[in-house]
Amino acid sequence: MTEYRRTQVEGATYFFTVNCAERHGNHVLVNHIVLLRQSFRKVKIDHPFKIDAMVVLPDHMHCIWTLPPGDADYKTRWALVKADFSRGIPQGERRSQSRMKRGERGIWQRRYWEHLIRDDRDYQRHVDYIHWNPVKHGWVNRVRDWPHSSFHAYVRQGIVSVDWASEPDEGIKTGE
Repeated sequence: MTEYRRTQVEGATYFFTVNCAERHGNHVLVNHIVLLRQSFRKVKIDHPFKIDAMVVLPDHMHCIWTLPPGDADYKTRWALVKADFSRGIPQGERRSQSRMKRGERGIWQRRYWEHLIRDDRDYQRHVDYIHWNPVKHGWVNRVRDWPHSSFHAYVRQGIVSVDWASEPDEGIKTGE
C-alpha cells in the first residue's frame, strides 16, 4: 500500500473535504446535524481549533480550520469527530467485508482531502467554494437557502450580504 503523505504545518489553516462512505442517496450528515455539531463541540474542548468556514451537505462536508500555534494535529481531531458521530447514530449502514473484519462502521470514507491554505486569495477562494457548494450540487438555488453553512454567520457578521452570489452569472467557479 502506498504511504500517503499529508502536509502538517503548526498553527496553519487547512481546507478539508470529508465524505461519507456511501455518497448517493445518503443523508446521514444532515439527518443527524445536531449530533454532528455536538461531536465538533466535544472535540474542540480537548483539542481546540477554529472553524473558519463550513458547509455540511447530506453526504459530505467542506471546512476550513485554523489550528492553534504549535499544533499541526488535524488527523486526531478528524478521527475523534468521526468516531463520536459514528457512535451516536444507529447501526445499519452497509459495510464491506474489510470494514467488518476491522470492526469499523461504514459511515465515513477512510481518507479525506486536506489542503494547506497558502495565502489570503487561496483562503477566500476556498471560503467561496464552501459557501457555493450547496448550489453547485443542486440542493438549493441560492446560497442563503442552505441551512447548514457558515454563510449565515458571515452574513450576521457583515462579511457578505445575504444576496451574495444570488445572480446566475455570479457563480463561483473553483475546482473541488
